[in-house]
Amino acid sequence: ENREEMLSSKSNRLTEALEEANKLFDGVCRAREAVLDAQFLVLASNLGKEKANELHSEMTTFDSATFAEDLLTTMGINRTETEENDGEPGGFLPSDAWEKVGEEALKHFRRAPTFHYMLGSFKSDPPVAKQRIERQKKASREEAKRAMPAQLKKMEESHEEATEIERILGILQTLFENDPDTPISFFDFVIDPNSFARTVENMFHVSFLIRDGLAEIKLDDDELPVIEPTKSREGVEYNQESGVRNQVVMSLTQQEWK
Repeated sequence: ENREEMLSSKSNRLTEALEEANKLFDGVCRAREAVLDAQFLVLASNLGKEKANELHSEMTTFDSATFAEDLLTTMGINRTETEENDGEPGGFLPSDAWEKVGEEALKHFRRAPTFHYMLGSFKSDPPVAKQRIERQKKASREEAKRAMPAQLKKMEESHEEATEIERILGILQTLFENDPDTPISFFDFVIDPNSFARTVENMFHVSFLIRDGLAEIKLDDDELPVIEPTKSREGVEYNQESGVRNQVVMSLTQQEWK
């Protein structure tokens, strides 16, 4: 009936029961009483064995209930207030409770644990690397072969882009030379009515002309952008006014394009 209390390391109930059984054994005079004493001895031996198995090498066991009680005491919790505030979970916990626990734990962690080897020291000599000179040469040659087409492709793309910018500049200069007095609408110049992607590409290429000072954008009387080249095909400047070049970021949605 009192098994848990008997097995507790802080309880002496098992020792007290053995002492009481020894006193009762002095008055045994019947066989039935001797059998009961033998049964008690077997039961007490089993309990003693279980109690001994629960003991650690340091002769101490971890009791979670006792640890919790000690922790609450360290945190400064009043058990009387706890019972009164059962309706409010955690309401009885002091504001500095965990700070007290941290300060107490800090006393035991002021230095790092000492270093030790698990299964002896590791081998100091590094393993000898296998030589694969021939394979590395082949791999480097293959990588060079792979890189060459990519570089050539990149150069071709940049050349095509430069050619496209030059083509757009030539169109702009031709339009302006044919009618210098008529402003060229920026949107009429860059918008492709049949392709939104092509329109964005045209705006992108024209931005290089603005950046390099080969063309400029102004606002007309209606506050709409107009574009004109800054130099003719012969290199003569159209606009003699000198000023600081400014760049802006222009957005164009597909709905606006439509």
